[in-house]
Amino acid sequence: MDASLLTIQPTSAEPIYRQIVEQLRRLIAGGQLVPGDLLPSVRDVAGFHAVNPMTVSRAYSLAESEGLLERLRGRGMAVAAITRSAQTPGQRLALLEPQLAALARQARELELSAEPVLQRLSKLMGNGK
Repeated sequence: MDASLLTIQPTSAEPIYRQIVEQLRRLIAGGQLVPGDLLPSVRDVAGFHAVNPMTVSRAYSLAESEGLLERLRGRGMAVAAITRSAQTPGQRLALLEPQLAALARQARELELSAEPVLQRLSKLMGNGK
């Protein structure tokens, strides 16, 4: 895994360490990270994204405590021995629930109907025109 695989939004209301953990959760559930994949070092992620190394360390430790990652002595952090098949599409979709709820709320605040929002989402996902 390359440090650029993570996307950190410093201006987000969500703390950076949570952004990292949530992304790791989704990347693992989606199969982009598989058991045994090594993660970039704390220093590499912190340097690439210009964030405090303690923030990245906190994210990795939290992901480890949740069983997403495991510490390999002398090699760093790796994706723990869980499989993508253990998570159903519904479970993977549940990982998006907080973001979908926020999107729905924002669309209502902007008085947008579902149709243009869904069309735009489909386009962003590469499924539309």
